[in-house]
Parts: sequence; C-alpha cells; structure tokens
Amino acid sequence: MTGVSGVTGGTDEGVSDDEGSGAVPETDEAAERTRRAVAAWKAASRTLTRSARTQTIGELLAELAGAPYDMDAPADLYGDGVVTELEQRVAALLGTEDAAFFPSGTMAQQVALRCWAGRTGNPVVALHPMSHPERWEGGALSAVSGLRTVHPVREPRQPTSEEVRDHPEPFGTLMLELPLRDAGFLLPTWEELTAVVDAARERDAVVHFDGARLWETTVHFGRPLPEIAGLADSVYVSFYKSLRGLSGACLAGSRGFVEETRVWRHRYGGQVFRQFPQALSALAGLDRELPRLPAYVEQARMVAGALREGFESAGVPWFRINPEVPHTHQFQVWLPYPADRLTEAGTRLAEEEGTVLFGRWSAEGPAPGLSMTELEVTQPGLTWTPDDVLRATAAFLDRL
Repeated sequence: MTGVSGVTGGTDEGVSDDEGSGAVPETDEAAERTRRAVAAWKAASRTLTRSARTQTIGELLAELAGAPYDMDAPADLYGDGVVTELEQRVAALLGTEDAAFFPSGTMAQQVALRCWAGRTGNPVVALHPMSHPERWEGGALSAVSGLRTVHPVREPRQPTSEEVRDHPEPFGTLMLELPLRDAGFLLPTWEELTAVVDAARERDAVVHFDGARLWETTVHFGRPLPEIAGLADSVYVSFYKSLRGLSGACLAGSRGFVEETRVWRHRYGGQVFRQFPQALSALAGLDRELPRLPAYVEQARMVAGALREGFESAGVPWFRINPEVPHTHQFQVWLPYPADRLTEAGTRLAEEEGTVLFGRWSAEGPAPGLSMTELEVTQPGLTWTPDDVLRATAAFLDRL
C-alpha cells in the first residue's frame, strides 16, 4: 500500500459536518438514496457511531431536558446565565483566563484572526491550504476581514518547524488545525508541535489553534488539555463535533483578548438573544462525551487494525487506512471502487443485517479511481470486538 494526498469527506456517515461547506443540492435520485441510507442507519442495531442525520427533534429535546443544569433557573439573555457558566467551565478545562461563546466556529475563528491581525499589525495568516478557513468558510478571511493567507506547507501533513521558520514572507499569526481534519485527522508529535510553536515565536508571530476537535488530542500527545492549549495564544473549540452538542463554539485565551473578541462577536451578529439550548447541550457533552474520548481513540485504533486485516484477508487489490494508526477517534478509509458502489454496499449491509460499518463515500478521492470515507468511533462502537469488525468487513465486501 502506498500513500497519496488526503481529501475532504465527513464523519457524519460520510457527509461533511463542517459549517458552510457549500454543498451542491442533491438531485432527486441522490436525495432518495440519502433518505434510504438514513432510514437504514436509524434502524440498524449495530453501528460505530450515531449519525446526527438520524436524530429527531423529539430525541434532541429529550437529551436537552436531561442536561446537567437547574431547569428552574432563568433562561439566558444575550449570553448570561448558563452561557456564562459554560464559558467559565471551558476556560477552566483549557487552563485559560477566559473564554467566549460563539454561535459557530466559523465566526469564532474569523474574529480571532481579525483581532490578532489588529494587535500584531500584520494581516497575513500562515495556515495549511487544507485547513477549515481555506476550504469551508467561503473565502471569508479576505472577503470579510481583509486578511491574506500564506501556506508554509502544501503537502497533506502538519508543517515542520523549519518550514515555519524559513517561510519567505512575514506573517502575524500562525494558525494550526489540530487535528488537520481533511488530511485524515492528522496530528504532529508533541515535540514537533512545540518546535513549530517555538519557530513562530522566533518570528514574532502569535499562535492560534483551530482546536475544533482538540478535546480528543490528549491521547496522542500524552498531555492534559491545559498543557496543550497553553502552547497557543488563543484556542477555538467546538461543541457539536466530538462533544455531540447542538452547535456552538468557544474562543479561549487571555482575559483582554477574549474581551476584545466579545466586541467583535457583537459586530459580526453573534450576540444572540437566547442560546441556552446550545449551552445546555455543550455542558452535557462536557459531562458525557469528554471523559469517553480517550476510550473512543483506543477503540478507533482497534477498528483500524481489524479493517486492515479484513481487507488483506479478502484480497482487496489496494486500500489505505489513513493514518495507519489513527491519531484521534476518526480516520479515513480509501478503496479503489466507485463511491456510489461503495455507498450502496454499505446501505445494503445496514438494511439486510442491521450493521453500519461505513456510511457515504466521496468520489473526490485522493487520486483518480479512489474513493474515500471518514470513519468515527463513539459510544455505540465501544462494544465492537475485532471479530465484529472482521465479520462486518467481509459482509460489506461481499456486497460490492
């Protein structure tokens, strides 16, 4: 097996979960395939994760009612009450002086990078071309904030300290996406990360972490969240991805910086009248999902190894698990078959055996003739054994 560059897909049964992805509307035929697949996923008795597409309004409201908060407390008004409690809890978890709630990660990062540009006097942001602002935010850094981006590295991996140190153009902010989702949820080693941060500091640049999925990086780094977040000048974290909340994000950092971001949050339209549903679901995620993430990561590594064994035993002509040993509880799978054929095989497996191994596949694979999907392991996947994965893999391949 050989490596090629990574591509974008999605962890929500193969559908991108990133904000503002600009997805093209489905045709009637494609929409029917999606409805059929979602129905099969919802009815399945065995799955590696729960798809957000299968949750009903009633189910989400029931989860909200069970959130760890006094339901007789007043609802928030423009970010007080439960929203303030969430901000304080995030700051404590990350070891920062303060944190501000934002309705979306896109808004949070736009504000953070704009504020740093004003403070450094340099509107140039160094980041990966596969990072979220470059791929999923509609060019907002330049269109809305007047910022410009440069790329220390273009390969599907994290940048090295040498690439950051030797980049020929000055930049005011280095943004690191941890993990780099579109390249396969990739993380650097701890030593590599600290060296990259040091290189940015040598250039008098500030460091911002796109930590939408920072919550699950503790296993790979072998460090607690405050030590990881403490490397950066500011950190963005998401509540609806790893923590399975309704939506929303937080920006964390020094008290003065966070206060400035609150001013810009209001200017960007993020000072929403009531946000208690998002805050309650985020608090529930911190209580329920955050402690489980290390177990999810370890289970994902088992699943990846069993998938590899299953593909090899079946004589699949070419495949790749990317990365071979997952850095988080999410990773990519590449196979040399048409995406529609792979998605159909997965739907049939769910319909006929009640097992969801893979969801939707992307035709925009890392190379011509290859398709890709993203696989995520959460609470439902903790019961799977290696034999379960091997049986499901064989059953999936039988339907190709």
